Amino acid sequence: MNEPIRDRLVSLRRSLHRHPEPAWREFATTARLVEEIRAIGVDELAVGPDAYDPADRMAVTDDDLEPWIERARARGADPAVLERMTGGNTGAVAVLERGEGPAIGLRVDIDGLFIEESKREDHDPVSEGFRSEIEGTMHACGHDVHMTWGLAVLEAIAESDFSGRFVVFFQPAEETSGGGCPMAKSDFASDLDYLLAVHVGLDHPTGEVIAGIEKPLAMCHVDLTIEGTSAHAGKAPNEGANAMHAMGTTIENAYGIPRHADGMTRVNIGYAEAGSASNVIAERAHMEAEARGETTELMEFVKERLERTARSAARMHGCQATVDVVSESPRADSDPELQALVSEVAEGVRGIDRVVPAADFGASEDATFLMERVQADGGLATYLIVGTDHPTSHHTPTFDVDERSLAHGVDVLVETIRELERRHPVPHIDGVPESVGAEAERTEAEGRE
Repeated sequence: MNEPIRDRLVSLRRSLHRHPEPAWREFATTARLVEEIRAIGVDELAVGPDAYDPADRMAVTDDDLEPWIERARARGADPAVLERMTGGNTGAVAVLERGEGPAIGLRVDIDGLFIEESKREDHDPVSEGFRSEIEGTMHACGHDVHMTWGLAVLEAIAESDFSGRFVVFFQPAEETSGGGCPMAKSDFASDLDYLLAVHVGLDHPTGEVIAGIEKPLAMCHVDLTIEGTSAHAGKAPNEGANAMHAMGTTIENAYGIPRHADGMTRVNIGYAEAGSASNVIAERAHMEAEARGETTELMEFVKERLERTARSAARMHGCQATVDVVSESPRADSDPELQALVSEVAEGVRGIDRVVPAADFGASEDATFLMERVQADGGLATYLIVGTDHPTSHHTPTFDVDERSLAHGVDVLVETIRELERRHPVPHIDGVPESVGAEAERTEAEGRE
């Protein structure tokens, strides 16, 4: 544990990769982070409910947490840390107080996915011996890399002559959009001058850096439940209220929600179940859906139409619908001031051979809660991408990263933080600098070719 993190980036990332835990179950992961943070030495360390208000959490799981707690205990997790995470309140915030200077936040996410990792011999985690040890769960989106970056950057800043306040958010439950909101509402997010959020890969190759994303889609996860009345399908089908039929109508009509003139919208019902037997009129149906929009307002438009569709379909078939918004996240764009600064820094980082100041994101991320909070308080925020060669896409069983990107990410983030310290206060500007806009236009044009 005394060996500097910078000298064991690969081994740390692989260790984290072997033990993925899904949203609000990151017990062993948080305990490991706390162990590493304590070894670094910080001025404040908050775990679980000390880092945020549990009432602000979204997409809280109903599953039994005990097996995950027991697995963490068996791995040697500190019992006192596990006790602080009672009820699934995972995650941590680390703070360095280093006198006068800017307040800078860094957000990294920590949860894994319910994906069975490939057992193919040509999958590097298999051949190199760091495949997930938790069956059915995998770090298939690079959050093992993100945690490694967060710890390494924290260590580097702690050992430097940095002057200011540095806050690292080790955020749980990103994959379900459940953890960004409570972190953003916490006191740790107050009065930040700058916020950096970061992701690995996303189809950008090793050696490329995207200094800031634009147009992340606002998003909501919605659970739809329809309650009907069962009956004998042969003897008296007329006595039932068919929840499955109402479900089918909901699905068909949901995809008929009109697009909007103000921008891009999305709707999808990705999971549906109903019924118990071929001769029984289904009395209950359940669907899991999502709505997205180019702006928060457009997402709200689709969400409202989706809810109306489900309730109307249920009434049509004599049933009742319950709509539960499980989680959601707003749109928040990166600030051009930070895009320009990160671009300038990344140009001088060894191993980075291409810098793109801005690019459309096209997906959703609950880091936007923190970005929105900082921007509303007058600060600046950016969500940057550090490229990596990954053999298959994110959220697939054979996802992996080029481990050269570990050092790239640390260097870009550390140098950006030090440059923010030197230049503080970075002046706000109106619109995108000409160099940023021109490069973004060139990138878009290249993508069309």
